[in-house]
Amino acid sequence: MTYAVIRTGGKQYRVTPDAVLTVEKLEAEPGSTITFHDILALGDESGLTLGAPTVPGATVTAVVERQTRDAKVIIFKKRRRKNSRRKNGHRQMQTVLRISGIVAA
Repeated sequence: MTYAVIRTGGKQYRVTPDAVLTVEKLEAEPGSTITFHDILALGDESGLTLGAPTVPGATVTAVVERQTRDAKVIIFKKRRRKNSRRKNGHRQMQTVLRISGIVAA
């Protein structure tokens, strides 16, 4: 079982080959290939390789499946006894990726 820990969008994700992953929006068209060079750790049958801070020469490639939006988050603010209310909504943009390969240096 080969896996990697990548960093993108300020978050860390544990990925395996052929896994589907939803991350913060990346500027890429559906069907295009993205290569991640920010690999924090690699694991396989021989053990775990930790980066300091990244593993040199390691890459993870992924194919963009689609650009989508997350579920709506409602922001509701109320000031009691002031007859003041404000309702707002937000949907975060996301990119759905399929991991195609993990390459260790």
